[in-house]
Amino acid sequence: MSTTRTEVTDARRVVVKVGSSSLTSAGGGIDPGRVRHLVEALAATRARGVEVVLVSSGAIAAGLVPLGLVRRPRGLPAQQAAASVGQGLLVHRYTEELARYGVVAGQVLLTVDDVTRRSHYRNAYQTFAKLLELGVLPIVNENDTVATTEIRFGDNDRLAALVAHLVHADLLVLLSDVDGLYDGPPASPGASLVPEVRSWDDLGGVKVGKAGPAGVGTGGMQTKLDAARIATGAGIPVVLTAAERVGDALAGDAVGTLFHATGRRQPTRLLWLAHATEPLGTLVLDPGAVAAVTQRRASLLAAGVTGVVGTFHAGDPVAIAGPDGVPVARGLVNFDSEELPALLGRSSGDLKRELGAAYEREVVHRDDLVLL
Repeated sequence: MSTTRTEVTDARRVVVKVGSSSLTSAGGGIDPGRVRHLVEALAATRARGVEVVLVSSGAIAAGLVPLGLVRRPRGLPAQQAAASVGQGLLVHRYTEELARYGVVAGQVLLTVDDVTRRSHYRNAYQTFAKLLELGVLPIVNENDTVATTEIRFGDNDRLAALVAHLVHADLLVLLSDVDGLYDGPPASPGASLVPEVRSWDDLGGVKVGKAGPAGVGTGGMQTKLDAARIATGAGIPVVLTAAERVGDALAGDAVGTLFHATGRRQPTRLLWLAHATEPLGTLVLDPGAVAAVTQRRASLLAAGVTGVVGTFHAGDPVAIAGPDGVPVARGLVNFDSEELPALLGRSSGDLKRELGAAYEREVVHRDDLVLL
C-alpha cells in the first residue's frame, strides 16, 4: 500500500518554514550547503507546478559573524543591529541559489501591525498574491530591525502558520533540527516518533523541549506545536520534519510527523489578532456585556465597560475580560485609555448628545473582535 501523503501531493500552494538552527554551521553564520540543499528542494517543488512561500529565520544568525558576535545577543537593540546586517546577506544567499534554477526571490518583511490593522492586512495579502502571480518565490521574515518587544510575533513558527493562512496555503511544512515530533526527548532511550496527529488529544502524554543548545534560534518543539495548532485549527495540514528531509517531505513521502487539519478556515485578520498580538491593556465588562460579546457577537459599547487597565491608544489590541478578570475576547480598541474612564457605563446616545457624534462609536467593533 502506498504511503504517499495526499495532503502533500494535492497541495497547490505550500508555505515552508526553516529555522536558524537548520541554516547555520557549527562555527556560526549561514551554511551555504544547507541553503543550497533547501533551495534545491524548493525549486523541484515549483517545477511540479506548486507555488511556494518560504518563511526563513536566520537574519540575526547571519549578522553575528560580520559583527564579531559569538552568540545571539540578548538585548533587543543588539538583535536588531544583527538583523539589519544579516537580512541582506541571507536574502542575497537565497537569491543566488534560486537564480541557478531561474527563480526570482522576493523579500517580504512583516510586523504585527502589517496584518492586524484593517488598513494593512489586505495589502499584505495582495502583495503575496501578486508575487506568486508573477512567479516570484517570496521569502518572509519578521521585520526584526524595527519590531519592538510589544509588537513581535515572538517566533517564526507562529509567523509561518499565520502566513500560511494569509496566503490561503494548502500545506505548511515546518523544518527543524529533529526529524519529527517524539513522545519524549528524542535522545532519550525508548523515545518514539509520532508519525501522525489527528487530534490534539493524541498528545496528552507527549513531553516537548525548548530551544536547542546552538543559541541562534528562539523556538523549540513547543513553538512548532503551537504553530501546528494554529494552522490545523484553520484547516491547513502541517508536516514537521528535519531540514535535511525537506525534499522527501515536499514529495509526499511519509517522513516526520503529519498533523491533520482539525478545523475550518477563519477570517484572516481575526486569526492574526488572536495569535499574533499581545494585549496592551484590559477592558473589564459587566455580565450583560460579556453575554452580548460572547453569545450575540455584538460590538462592545461603553455602557458595558466597568474598568480600564493599562495604557494604550486607539487601534491597539486589548484583552476583553469578564467581572472576574478572565479574558473572554481580544479586540482593537477605538479609544485611548485616558479617554475611556469618562465614558464608562454611559449609553451611546448620552455620549453623542454631550460629547458629539465622534463619541457614539463602539469601544470595540465586532469586526475587530475575536473570542478566545
